[in-house]
Amino acid sequence: MATNCLVNDMEPLKIIEKYYDTQSEVYHILIKHSRSVADKSLTIAKAHPEMNLDLRFIEEAAMLHDIGVIYCNSPDIDCHGTYEYVCHGYLGADLLRKEGFPRHALVCERHTGTGISLKMIEEENLPVPRRDFLPVSLEEQLICFTDKFFSKTHLDKEKSIKKIQESLSKHGEDSVLRFNRWLKLFLG
Repeated sequence: MATNCLVNDMEPLKIIEKYYDTQSEVYHILIKHSRSVADKSLTIAKAHPEMNLDLRFIEEAAMLHDIGVIYCNSPDIDCHGTYEYVCHGYLGADLLRKEGFPRHALVCERHTGTGISLKMIEEENLPVPRRDFLPVSLEEQLICFTDKFFSKTHLDKEKSIKKIQESLSKHGEDSVLRFNRWLKLFLG
């Protein structure tokens, strides 16, 4: 599969390389993780021609969904920013909007967990803007779903469905229910 797709001058690697040192550990972690998410997303999308999913957009958005981690403090993946990790979605979205890619930005801000509801933000007092960050389009939902299978700390290992469900249960029943709906929708 191609790693560079062109749509309206969209080249995910060139955008990433604008913000990341290509020699850094975080760059390599981001590229490996994002490639895994893109590949799984494309495999699932191709298995569902009836959904009429935008494959080029899926690949681009999957490659860019975590671009905001650079602004977060997560030393275990070589990120030394000032924001909490939960902020990486909206920070990446802001970056992609500045780059002129508002549709891709929506994937960034809506992929964390199984999406973050306004209710969850308020109940947990999360340090993110006060609005819903739930995936809407099928492409957004697919990338959010496949992202759950890959961590940035164990790059060569795909998580089991059971492990994902256990992890999501820490964030409430709604997270698990959303994941289970996607499981049925995308994997049958």
